[in-house]
Amino acid sequence: MSENYNAVEMSPVPPPGLDAVAPEPFHGIYGMPAFVTIPSADLAASIDYWTRGLGFFELFSIPGTLVHLRRWAFQDVLLVSAASVPAQAPVVSVSFACVLNQVDSIVEACRSLRPDSVDGPRDTAWNSRDVQVLTPENARVVFTAGKPLDLDSQQARDLAAVGITAPEKVEP
Repeated sequence: MSENYNAVEMSPVPPPGLDAVAPEPFHGIYGMPAFVTIPSADLAASIDYWTRGLGFFELFSIPGTLVHLRRWAFQDVLLVSAASVPAQAPVVSVSFACVLNQVDSIVEACRSLRPDSVDGPRDTAWNSRDVQVLTPENARVVFTAGKPLDLDSQQARDLAAVGITAPEKVEP
């Protein structure tokens, strides 16, 4: 017996679908349950890439020190001023949800800003379409979009076998 249960109502992420609509950027102030802090040697260049390429907006800043970026609720990034950034991207990545119809535009926007910064998109065994981006700070960022799941498919049975079951119907 599993202690897990469906808590989809807590998330701003819409149910997977070809017509899923992304939530609006979230401008509310809240206690952040999680966030990522990324050192930047050039805050202006970082802000440009994260806003124009990845779709974040500047929530607030402390000039020359810190910039708080956000997309949806609970998708918070703190860019902090640093003398240098790692020469190589870490193995660790941070992932942000998006919807399927955003994947191609993220790829195009990031490639227009930094042509070699994008890997993917690719479909995963856990029913998402992911695109990996290396930011100017050498952060490894993954945007992941849930794909529609045919509840009668082998993939649905494989996911259920490891304890991942989809609700019959998710109410908006």
